[in-house]
Amino acid sequence: MRKFKNFTAMAAPLDRANVDTDQIIPKQFLKAVVRSGLGRGLFFDWRFTPDGGENPDFILNKTRYKGAGVLIARANFGSGSSREHAVWALDDYGFKAVIAPSFADIFRNNCLKNGLLTIALRPEEVDALVEATQTYEGYRLTIDLDNQTVRDDFGWSAHFEIPPFAKKCLLEGLDDVALTLAHEKEIVAYERSHALPWRT
Repeated sequence: MRKFKNFTAMAAPLDRANVDTDQIIPKQFLKAVVRSGLGRGLFFDWRFTPDGGENPDFILNKTRYKGAGVLIARANFGSGSSREHAVWALDDYGFKAVIAPSFADIFRNNCLKNGLLTIALRPEEVDALVEATQTYEGYRLTIDLDNQTVRDDFGWSAHFEIPPFAKKCLLEGLDDVALTLAHEKEIVAYERSHALPWRT
């Protein structure tokens, strides 16, 4: 997992509550066993019309939000099934952080384990962000994980909470495999001391 670095990026609003993982990445894309390329399936049923063309009414298809790196969503984002592909699709599309009043627990855990930061803010703070993205073209947010803050170019800022261990893993780029390998010497020593006769 790559290390999370503080960044500034344009924000895009997805002004819908209870967006589930089937809407984030529909079932036909779950055959993929690699993370790359899944961005094309992100919000597929909303981004595209039945004939395959872009839906001009969907927010991410609007020119002013092209290239956004922060997604502003509503309550209970990522509910539904626990498909990790939803996180991979958001990441592959270019989002580095998602801000919402609340997230489904499994989805949030999957995000943190894959380097995608989820930021839970108060509903009124999310209201302000959605309004700002709709008012100011090219509206940008700066995400500072070290200090656990979100701020814009106009002086607005908010603090967010994150478990210390999850924060450490994001900043150092530690996924479950990397955390295990950090104890490689102890694991090898244990295996040697518990070697079975037919394995020696």
